[in-house]
Amino acid sequence: MVRSIVSVLLLCFVVQFAHGAQNNIDGVRIWPSPDNTRVVFDMKSAPEFTYFTLKNPLRLVIDLNNTSDTAKLSGIENSGDLIKKLRYSTPKNKSSARVVVELNRNTKPSLFAVTPDGAYGHRLVVDLPDSPPKPSPTLSASASTGSVVIDDSTSARDRDIIVAIDAGHGGHDPGSIGPAGTYEKHITLSIAKKLEDMINRERGMRAIMTRGDDYYVSPNRRPEIAREKKADLLISIHADAFSQPQPRGGSVWVLSMRRADTELGRWLEKSERHSELLGGAAEVINDKSSERYLTETILGLSMDHSMATSHDLGNKVVEELKQVTSLHKRKPQAASFAVLTAPDIPSILVEVGFISNPQEEKNLNWSKHRERLASAMFNATKRYFKQVPPDGTLWAQERANNRTHKVRSGESLSLLAQRYNVKVSSIKAANDLSSDVVRVGQVLNIPRT
Repeated sequence: MVRSIVSVLLLCFVVQFAHGAQNNIDGVRIWPSPDNTRVVFDMKSAPEFTYFTLKNPLRLVIDLNNTSDTAKLSGIENSGDLIKKLRYSTPKNKSSARVVVELNRNTKPSLFAVTPDGAYGHRLVVDLPDSPPKPSPTLSASASTGSVVIDDSTSARDRDIIVAIDAGHGGHDPGSIGPAGTYEKHITLSIAKKLEDMINRERGMRAIMTRGDDYYVSPNRRPEIAREKKADLLISIHADAFSQPQPRGGSVWVLSMRRADTELGRWLEKSERHSELLGGAAEVINDKSSERYLTETILGLSMDHSMATSHDLGNKVVEELKQVTSLHKRKPQAASFAVLTAPDIPSILVEVGFISNPQEEKNLNWSKHRERLASAMFNATKRYFKQVPPDGTLWAQERANNRTHKVRSGESLSLLAQRYNVKVSSIKAANDLSSDVVRVGQVLNIPRT
């Protein structure tokens, strides 16, 4: 009798242990982006999985060992169009779950498990690289002539100055989280969109975004997007955080020389990308024995120019920021941030404040404050490019058409406007002047109109 009772208890223990060991899907999230869609399965414990793909129709099949299939897969928010739907299928055995990802386009999936980190537990991450069909050039018919006009915004003649705006974090990466629960990724995107709007309203400037919505873009991919769009500048927007609530204030960061040298070395090793940086110069480099040395010289000069520009612009951003918020650092700081590593594009990272500071978190949640922060970055960028506009841009052409005048004792803006038969406002605009005050020895650009 005792032996029978022990046997029953042992059997119950084994069953209970097996049941407790079974894994569960606790939740599913989909994060679409322009070039990748990420699916995250929140798991009760570390997932054991295998997968394969099928065609006609396109599907990704994931087998999860020792996992229940009770989690709901329908109704998951998905703003992208790569994934058609998620569903279950007949598993390999009764203790497993088979998840099917129905796809609209072909992709090469990458799956990996992630261990618990912070607020997140065990996860199975599915990355689906995507290349959605590009829209054809916009065609419009002229009502009067019947001619067809192709909307081609890539013309290099008197082109716009292109500013790449990078809203930090996004998607499954929330960035820092404030004491009241504010996500850094939401603050940075809001400021980025305000800055985008200001730049696009300025004649001769155009903004592009590394991310325009709440999705993840890897730090290394962000400068690549800026290069693909032929950006003249990259501004990355972040919010600082610390383990203690006291630190506060904004700061501006540029690439450190140590990281710069490392990145330069990496670029030199990627010979297939030389032409991307060298432009037309690559076509005349025929001597293979000297190609590396010439390439190293040109890339070195390119990076020196980018870093000098970054420092100059960084100083102007600091000047503007101090009128809007307190400063944690009063000069541009150097650090090894991946987003700043484009050797041919001036890049700065702006920390708009400490989201870990309760008062600054409150400020960052105030729309007017975010607008002022965006305005500070815009004003600094405009001031810089008015002084040194990139070759081939509308601003460079306008500057070339301007005359210069060195202010002498007793001269004023109204006197110069009368002498050159232009408006005072035109002189102020050409020199980015905020007041009518000029100093002796100051060199002014005098516009033709």
